[in-house]
Amino acid sequence: MRKALFHLKKSDPVMRAIIERVGPYKMQFGEPVFHSLAEAIVYQQLNGKAAVTIFKRFAALAGDPLTPEGILKLTPEQMRSVGLSKQKSSYLFDMAERAHRGELDFSRLPEMADAEVIEHLTQVKGVGVWTAHMFLMFTLRRPNVLPTGDFGVRMAMYKHYLDKRGAKNGQARQTAQKKKSQTKPRKIKLPNPEQMEKIAKRWEPYRSVACWYLWQSLDIKTM
Repeated sequence: MRKALFHLKKSDPVMRAIIERVGPYKMQFGEPVFHSLAEAIVYQQLNGKAAVTIFKRFAALAGDPLTPEGILKLTPEQMRSVGLSKQKSSYLFDMAERAHRGELDFSRLPEMADAEVIEHLTQVKGVGVWTAHMFLMFTLRRPNVLPTGDFGVRMAMYKHYLDKRGAKNGQARQTAQKKKSQTKPRKIKLPNPEQMEKIAKRWEPYRSVACWYLWQSLDIKTM
């Protein structure tokens, strides 16, 4: 990890400032197993407390750790009784059925390239590229993932790279439009995947580490 931080600080002065403000790298990892992906599906589009409550109830019903067999023994009514929507229940059933048939094989994932992992996981209903990116980062511990669909990463990139750059380059214009900006909220245009790839190019091969720092930077005051 020392090598990654040295590289990020040396290659990108903006990232160096973020790292110095945030402090030590403390990403928490899970295991690349069925349970982890099922948990990710349960947590989709839920706030923290609600997700934790529902997941605990679900795991108590299906078994902890979650297994394909534990989920397949449940009825749709039992799934709904712990707070899972009909759609999310269908995702979990689909995932369990694919794993049970051997179509979804977690034992193969560590040997796959990132693109292959994404293709393998997104065959499951409800598992999109964002979820696959999170699985790569937080369970398979891949060091060079750039989740271009993640709102937090996009917002942090805008805040630290695009917004500041615009402020520096267009200071005169900003002063001239000061009154206008005070009366009309400034429109934020988040970076698209191409812009994100360009910004993150200097972070390779440690883009996952840089993204962790971007997430943390949204929770602290920065200049």
